[in-house]
Amino acid sequence: MKIEIGKKFPDYFKSLYPEEFMLFSHFETTSAVPMVLFAITTRKENGQPNICFHGWSCFHGDKNAFFAVMGNLYQHTHTYANILRDKCFCINFLPVSYYDRLVDTINHNDYEEDEFQVGSFTLENAKTIDSPVIQEAFINMECTLKDIQDLSGAGITAMVIGEVQHISVDEDYAQGYEKRYGKEGFMLLIPSPQNLITGEAPQSAIATLNIEKFD
Repeated sequence: MKIEIGKKFPDYFKSLYPEEFMLFSHFETTSAVPMVLFAITTRKENGQPNICFHGWSCFHGDKNAFFAVMGNLYQHTHTYANILRDKCFCINFLPVSYYDRLVDTINHNDYEEDEFQVGSFTLENAKTIDSPVIQEAFINMECTLKDIQDLSGAGITAMVIGEVQHISVDEDYAQGYEKRYGKEGFMLLIPSPQNLITGEAPQSAIATLNIEKFD
């Protein structure tokens, strides 16, 4: 038997915090699909470097181009305004050991804040775009803005698509599976997997990858 959940919000779903289901669809906690976490770096209008800890994305392309599709970027953020203005951004992948420092940049993100200093990150300049990058990241993707769409039309979030122009990979992570997959590699967000029987809301979780099989 399968539990059936439709577009109407299930009244028995409990939230982790008061505004959770004003910000997120209940389908997110119903499905609880893992997604890779990373830091988006841009510059604020005053020149201060900005960091946005983000997930809700995918990466794909064809022989002509490769794209970063960020599906749930909030329109009220500095990052969204910076991308609209400067038409570029960088994606930085860091291991789970940097999680707390990235959360610090969420809690201290005022317009005047240097968020690299907040998170104790080393700022480097991108090679092909006018954007800061995080030196500690094991992969940096430099992107130019390709497209923006407000999929729901509600003015809350937007899907931001960047075309990847350049990738830098730490030499220690540049040899196959070694280091990229495991505790020193990609970290993933597991959205709070709603108990679909009781409606209880467990905490969300942070995960790393464990290779089970080679294809």
